[in-house]
Amino acid sequence: MADKEISLSEWLVAGPFDSPAPGGQEASFSVKDQLSFDNGDLFSGAPAAGGAYAYFGKKLAWQSRTAADQAFLIAPAQKSGTDAAPQSAFLCTYLTTDRYSEVKLTLTSAHLLSVFLDGKAVEKKTTSEDEKPGELNATLKLERGTHQLVVKTVHDPEKEPAWDVAGKLVAEKDFADANLAATTTPQWHMSIPLLLEGPQISGVSISADGKMATVNIRTSSPEPDKSEGWLELRETATGKLRQTLRGKMSPGNINWSPVGQVFSYTSRNNGATTLWLVDWQSGETRALIEDLKDMGGYAWSADGSFIVYSVTEKAEENKDGITRLSTPRERWPNFRDKSFLYRVDVASGLRQRLTAGEASTSLRSIHPNGYSLLYTTVRDDYQKRPYTITSVYNLNLRTLKSELLFEDGWVGSIDYSPDGQTLLISGSPRLFDGIGNTLGADKIPNDYDSQLYLYDLKTGKATAISRDFDPTINDAQWQKDGKAIIVNATDGQYNRLYRYQLAKKQYETIALPIDVLNSFDLSDGKTAVFWGSGVSTPNRAFVLDLASKKSSLLSFPQQSTFDKVTFGKVEDFNFVNSVGTTIEGRVYYPPGFDPNKRYPAIVYYYGGTVSTTRDFGGRYPKNLFASQGYVVYVPQPSGATGYGQAFSALHVNDWGQRAAADIIEGTQKFLAAHAFVDAEKVGCIGASYGGFMTMSLLTQTDIFATGIAHAGISSLSSYWGEGFWGYLYSSVATAESFPWNARDLYVEQSPLFNADKVQDPLLLLSGDSDTNVPRGESDQFYVALKLLGKEVEYVRVAGEDHHILTHNKRVAWQKTILAWFDRYLKDQGQWWKAMYPEK
Repeated sequence: MADKEISLSEWLVAGPFDSPAPGGQEASFSVKDQLSFDNGDLFSGAPAAGGAYAYFGKKLAWQSRTAADQAFLIAPAQKSGTDAAPQSAFLCTYLTTDRYSEVKLTLTSAHLLSVFLDGKAVEKKTTSEDEKPGELNATLKLERGTHQLVVKTVHDPEKEPAWDVAGKLVAEKDFADANLAATTTPQWHMSIPLLLEGPQISGVSISADGKMATVNIRTSSPEPDKSEGWLELRETATGKLRQTLRGKMSPGNINWSPVGQVFSYTSRNNGATTLWLVDWQSGETRALIEDLKDMGGYAWSADGSFIVYSVTEKAEENKDGITRLSTPRERWPNFRDKSFLYRVDVASGLRQRLTAGEASTSLRSIHPNGYSLLYTTVRDDYQKRPYTITSVYNLNLRTLKSELLFEDGWVGSIDYSPDGQTLLISGSPRLFDGIGNTLGADKIPNDYDSQLYLYDLKTGKATAISRDFDPTINDAQWQKDGKAIIVNATDGQYNRLYRYQLAKKQYETIALPIDVLNSFDLSDGKTAVFWGSGVSTPNRAFVLDLASKKSSLLSFPQQSTFDKVTFGKVEDFNFVNSVGTTIEGRVYYPPGFDPNKRYPAIVYYYGGTVSTTRDFGGRYPKNLFASQGYVVYVPQPSGATGYGQAFSALHVNDWGQRAAADIIEGTQKFLAAHAFVDAEKVGCIGASYGGFMTMSLLTQTDIFATGIAHAGISSLSSYWGEGFWGYLYSSVATAESFPWNARDLYVEQSPLFNADKVQDPLLLLSGDSDTNVPRGESDQFYVALKLLGKEVEYVRVAGEDHHILTHNKRVAWQKTILAWFDRYLKDQGQWWKAMYPEK
């Protein structure tokens, strides 16, 4: 295919503006120095025609202009040798491409040029010419999507030629099929920078009187020292911003006092924590605890007179490198460290130690009267699942005497009722001798299908209040009047808000303007705050009136950015599987979808115990996959929570049978119902348990052209014993089944022992410091497939655990996934080769 050339004739221009040399005795500041000088950030807001910047009493306005005769004229020719100062101008255009492309950029000008692509410096032309204009040449590596091209140009007054710029892009034959274009209108599809960068909400809280709220916001940057977190203080009635706490303090752990308009937060410096109190009414900010090493979480007493907090005591360093393990949990980082409880008087700052001993103590709830609190300890119990026992104690704060309330292996959260007579407890269906289990004694429930219980402190009797409520419990809080419980629960693909009326013993749904509720916080009255995301909308924060059930927007820091982002539609796709069960799912369409075209597809699943909810972004961002030109299918296989106990129990001892059958059958029915999807170009991807599913699927079917497994489990027995949490997760996923009594499960259902059945190319990904699913799970499957002559690649990420979190490594890991799919689903291997050239 012949080379493709496009002319860069349309530009946004800001300037020109005078750029005189700085003053000073014998100062030397050339036009080259002006070119290199950083004028500030003109580009992060996506320049558009009409946008303007203040510039020392003037305005720099972006104007859309079109070049004449291929050259964009900034200023006409002028005689040299005048006393005129250098001038600067900025040009901006947006390049779009429908595939990974390497294109040659050529700019021609008699004056100085500096090129930036997506904010990063690319190339400079530091010469100026009297006659024939010089050239700037650079190779641009463009991934599918929109890219911002900015040119800073400096006019040299010593040179006579006109100040103009001519530009063109040339895609050579390997990339000549790319649909390249340039435009002055900023419009985006989902991209990795949009996914990871920019201000994102990470939490909310509300004052006791409901009048003020805090919103936590964070940004991530390729440069670690530029990542930042800050706090907004807003009025709930109007959403008006009243104050911002920002800077090196990076406030965290925000909590409002139950009394007045006082909130607290922590800041960290060199490993030490300071606990701050902010009185919004008086304007006073003071440190209650300063520079405390190894401080953990904290909670206010109901009357606001004291705060209970935890401090970790570090274990003595092992200097000889020889360790006798006392428990499998001792493999965990810092397991020998112990955490204990303290309290601090808010008025005086005086402190008191509350707990000590051989076991760490965890605060669960402070009694409303302030005279006692609940804490828990955990110990091993190898005789029965889940192989640990949680002991719940009541601590008298006057005598510091502890009383054991009860013990159970399946305890989750615990919270006093407003009158202090009842505990709200979450936990497994097996908690309290299985009173929450709806399946009967002959069937093992999924213990991750969290339930709610009320525990009467006077009688010691527990009552299950969610056993017939299909959604699985994520969080629950007492309404301050004690008449109801507000619940965040996963209902299939959604995280919804519910109110449980104690008098009626029933749940009512509180409709929210989001698909996935992350968390909420309650005031003493009818006002609450919450935050969450939609299937194609980033996280937003809202105020909720619990009486009217109406929500109002509180904060959406990315709104101006995402107003320029186009998403494809998302629709449900459900089917009835071969055993008569409805399997839910959804389909993401590419932006600009054309039903007359043929599209490759990606099938994403988890397949483990939780459903894949409709939240935005994440580590496997379906909107990003769709923006790359894929149709994305997300099934919810049997065994997921959020669909009732009978459905979630199908996860127990399944490991690649029923869930795999659902994924295969769902993919076949998805393809039959969507004729525009190329059935020969369908890939699959999953991570952790989903990575196991990818490995397992490729041993069972050839309907996938390729698969990707991140942190996949290839041998159930090695994961069971080597993963730090393997035997604990397996206490649910393989309940009562062990390598010595369930060879059919641990061997026959392990992908490693079926590696010879793999037919399609596989990409293995792993953090090389993964303690959850050790990298050996990928190592051994890679070795097996290599020896079998199968097509396999393995990419390890240094220093990363189960999730790839370091920004630049996360970007490279995400691009690796996209490049692999382009290679096998679009027959475009150039991106992969650019990232991983043959050695």
